[in-house]
Amino acid sequence: MATGVIDRLRAWFGGAPPAPRDAQPRLHSVQCANPKGLHHMAYAEWGDPVNPRVLVCVHGLTRVGRDFDFLAQQLARHYRVVCPDVVGRGRSDWLPDAANYGVPQYVGDMVTLIARLGVEEVHWFGTSMGGLVGMALAALPQSPISRMVLNDVGPVVTSVSLRRIAEYVGKAPKFASLDEADRYIRTVSAPFGPLTDAQWRHLTVHSTRPVADGGFEMGYDPDIAKPMQAMLFLGDIELWNLYEAIRCPTLCVRGAESDLLTRDTLAQMAARGPKARTLEIAGVGHAPMFMDTAQTAPIEQFLTEGFAA
Repeated sequence: MATGVIDRLRAWFGGAPPAPRDAQPRLHSVQCANPKGLHHMAYAEWGDPVNPRVLVCVHGLTRVGRDFDFLAQQLARHYRVVCPDVVGRGRSDWLPDAANYGVPQYVGDMVTLIARLGVEEVHWFGTSMGGLVGMALAALPQSPISRMVLNDVGPVVTSVSLRRIAEYVGKAPKFASLDEADRYIRTVSAPFGPLTDAQWRHLTVHSTRPVADGGFEMGYDPDIAKPMQAMLFLGDIELWNLYEAIRCPTLCVRGAESDLLTRDTLAQMAARGPKARTLEIAGVGHAPMFMDTAQTAPIEQFLTEGFAA
């Protein structure tokens, strides 16, 4: 789909979200294993809890599952939508050893989550880190992922984007108020593109937490930065071996101003491995947030292809 589709959809729908089906998600957690013990991974769930069609939405490095509230409400008429807080973020526990913050641990946790959900296959929507986790899981033999959206991530992660992200991950100050936290998040997350004040406040409320002596802090373990710091000297990270092992239908979305997923990589993704369909969203960097109908409509179309009317 061409970039212009987004503009036409925005004109048709007016960018205004319809009334939500559910005002709030159901909040749960599942116990997972790590090399030094056990931890709980929290998740939010939308839609019919017995719907056998499950969509798992996994967020980026410092974000949380509640980033997907709007997308989940739009897709809950088709799916049971499950949005985990990856370990070390949001309502989930922190790991005892920072060295385990990485894709292998996250894949293991997602396999445990899918087993808890009681289904044999899922569709997957992964933003940035969540897309890397999806790629790793989809590349495995007998993978439960049968259809996947990769949001502004692919088999090449640029060193430029890693250095930019490393400038703020694990280094956030304490905030005296939510307004102060909101201003900080708008600054470090400016590549998300033009969001409304209400959308920025939603992201702020769900990605921060109060501290005992007053004020707020970011809702993630600062130690998630440690494994990333160790990768900075490696240059671009290439994962084509994973991507070329993927067999499920795949859509890759790129923010037109992204510094993480280049146009060249996107073009190669259309020709290699699962031969992903591609979509570019104008006016956005890393990464599109899918908080308006114009962005979610093509995702809904791709994911629900083949569903019975």
